[in-house]
Amino acid sequence: MRLLSASVRPKKQRGRRLLAIAGSCGLAVASLTAVAPAAHSAPAPLAASAARAAAEAPLAYVTNYSDDTVSVIDTATTAVTSTFAVGDGPKAVAASPDGARLYVSNGDAGSVSVTDTATGTVTATVPVGDGPNGIAVSPDGTRAYVVNSALQRLTVIDTATNAVTATITVGSAPQQVAVSPDGGRAYVTNYNARSVSVIDTATNTVTATVNVGGFPQSVAVTPDGTRAYVTRPYSNSVVVIDTATNAVSANVPLTDGPYDLAVSPDGAHVYVSRGQGATIATIATATNTVTATTAAGNTPRGVAVTPDGRKVYTANGNSAAVSVIDIAANTTTAVPVGTTPVDIAIAERPTADLGVKLTATPRPGLLNGRIEYTATLTNHGPRTLASATVTLNLPSGTGATSPDCALTTGKATCTATGLAPGAEVTRRVTVPVSALSLGTSYTVTATRTASTPTDPNPANDSASRTCTATTALVINCT
Repeated sequence: MRLLSASVRPKKQRGRRLLAIAGSCGLAVASLTAVAPAAHSAPAPLAASAARAAAEAPLAYVTNYSDDTVSVIDTATTAVTSTFAVGDGPKAVAASPDGARLYVSNGDAGSVSVTDTATGTVTATVPVGDGPNGIAVSPDGTRAYVVNSALQRLTVIDTATNAVTATITVGSAPQQVAVSPDGGRAYVTNYNARSVSVIDTATNTVTATVNVGGFPQSVAVTPDGTRAYVTRPYSNSVVVIDTATNAVSANVPLTDGPYDLAVSPDGAHVYVSRGQGATIATIATATNTVTATTAAGNTPRGVAVTPDGRKVYTANGNSAAVSVIDIAANTTTAVPVGTTPVDIAIAERPTADLGVKLTATPRPGLLNGRIEYTATLTNHGPRTLASATVTLNLPSGTGATSPDCALTTGKATCTATGLAPGAEVTRRVTVPVSALSLGTSYTVTATRTASTPTDPNPANDSASRTCTATTALVINCT
């Protein structure tokens, strides 16, 4: 399959777009009653730990070029959990370092969609000009870099304002971009120019041009920033650039049209999609030799590695699926996504751990006493808590009052919004105690019933307090 030059873009055809595009790839406070676990059940701490680990597993985002959508895959279950619309002809995708935002280049719309990953909604659309293709986000999350294949430039977006702040002229038919781990340099592959442009991100100027030959397509930088790996589909090889000298230091022969690539988190391996061979090749960076070949789907394009380095994901353009490769087992699982998947990014899951504590304070009275229940809601992070609902179950028919929460029979519904990591708020509910209570028990439980973004820790989602009133003057709380 031949790649088109940057100045030519196929007209959109619903359901059958061409893949010949130059595409991118707190502690609960409660009285506890021991309950014996069911036979063969996991111990509670282990089960809670496993549940939290699953809730914190990163997400994979896949651009579906023909559907104008992004599919979201839960890497803990390898299941598609949602699909949301973006712009016309989505190609490349990149996430902010905290996983809060997603940036998608819309090849047929000349724009970038900025998406809130917690809600899956596009919050801004940034016009960037004709032919947006590869995209990368700086390590500090302050800038997004977008390749304009048709305009021979790199566009810089300020992520705080979602405004274009600079455009940088590069070589002919630029395809992909990668940013060094320190954020100081950006590397752009110039397909027709057979070169890589090295850009100083502080000055937004090209400081070097590396002749790599062979129609370079994709680029990735090692975690230590010392090397950049570049695919050359029509030369059937991957070249290595020494970033200290900006010179080619090695050439790795690789058949079947090496297309996209990703470096493992430890820098020990590079995983390369082979667009004409339906496989992923593994290159050992210590020797720059191919050490493994693993089956993938038809026409693999974008490649990404999970943060733990255990799995490799690749978007298979002509399979309408993503391949999930278990590195240790050397096995592949197919996950159906949308039509013509092109690129893939794996990012931390947007989570905010809301902890719920509850205190009960007796307020005795000669004729009528009361109990003040105070729910303390703490955001343990790592993300800002956009919204949360905590429900307090109340003794029925007691005539409870609250300055903070909505009351219905037997229930108080309390909300919180915009709670920053480490911040906390309180919500109060007062339950009256009659003069002749005669040992009446008042038990209230506060429970998180909803929150955005996802809460990864169910262990601190509820708390309970019980008070016993003999009379309105004698109230004991535990």
